[in-house]
Amino acid sequence: MDFSHIPGHKETIDHFIRSVKEGRVSHAQLLTGPEGCGSLALALAYAKYVSCENRSETDSCGTCKSCVKYEKMIHPDLHFVFPVTKNKKESEPVSDSYIEEWREFVKLSPYFTINNWLDSIEVGNAQGLIFASEAGEIIKKLNLKSFESDFKIMIIWLPEKMHLATANKLLKMIEEPPEKTLFLLVSDEPDKIIPTLVSRCQLIRIPVFTDNEIDAYLIKTYNCSKEKAQEISKVANGNIIRAAELLEHEDSSLQNLEKFKKLMRFAWKRDIISVISWSEEIAGTGREAQKNFISYSLRLLRENLMLSLGQLKNDLVFLAGEEASFSNNFHPFINRENIGQLTDEFNIAYSHVEANGNAKIIFLDLGLKVTKLIR
Repeated sequence: MDFSHIPGHKETIDHFIRSVKEGRVSHAQLLTGPEGCGSLALALAYAKYVSCENRSETDSCGTCKSCVKYEKMIHPDLHFVFPVTKNKKESEPVSDSYIEEWREFVKLSPYFTINNWLDSIEVGNAQGLIFASEAGEIIKKLNLKSFESDFKIMIIWLPEKMHLATANKLLKMIEEPPEKTLFLLVSDEPDKIIPTLVSRCQLIRIPVFTDNEIDAYLIKTYNCSKEKAQEISKVANGNIIRAAELLEHEDSSLQNLEKFKKLMRFAWKRDIISVISWSEEIAGTGREAQKNFISYSLRLLRENLMLSLGQLKNDLVFLAGEEASFSNNFHPFINRENIGQLTDEFNIAYSHVEANGNAKIIFLDLGLKVTKLIR
């Protein structure tokens, strides 16, 4: 991944390049922004630039020994930590247990969600975590001397998924790291990272992509028409992952939309038997898929509220295709009176799923609450 492959973020890239040129590379940096802002892609490009043996004024050379290994993500001084799941062989696996799958997955595209990653390794209902055992691996790796580059670089993707014991063990290492060590933490939800860890990092806020940047990316990467790219970029609202999914995997969004429509239809009819069946159907999917559905529902509730408030004319509604068709009829049922409570109930369900609660009870409770609030 080179800086030139990232469709935008010129100011952030200029900051990274300047820090290397001036020899002011902060040893621990937290790259954070909303999902789909390209923070992992920036971390990969930055790490490659730091280690490049013949870097230019604007990017890595792409041809030196270091760059070639970075492209394959097999450089001996580049290390990764990311959420994994328990398996039959290991009760507390570490990232290296899945490093081959990770390399192949990231090489396909640096723009993905944790749900995409866990689906790729087929973990079923399990949730991704960075277990306590990972801390020992990190400390062991970074206490070794670098093999080829000046810097040893550790990219930690989604540190908010880190077990509390892992985070606590890393505090001293991040505060007083071995010489020429660079931590790049890439987070979607920094408020879920323990404050003592955040306080030890330089915070780099990554903005969302502009519509024009997403347009250009979709046209270049997927060879789609300009009209299609513009339609998708408007709905994606700066999220490059969502833009790619809308273009490449319309089925997943349509599945979530269908689940949402069923819930609202059953709730309006007060059809409790169907609500029970709906909750059992959702409970049968993986936990990451359940969280993905709840996040999707929260977004759809927001868009329908904007429609009810007449914000379509102000370009504050991000809907297209089947979502727009459904919302044209549905939005009157979402208003100032019920949006707060509906949002709270979906957020509570999300936190309960994340805490490994009983999915059947969680979604039945959610369905019954929606039944009460939708009218």
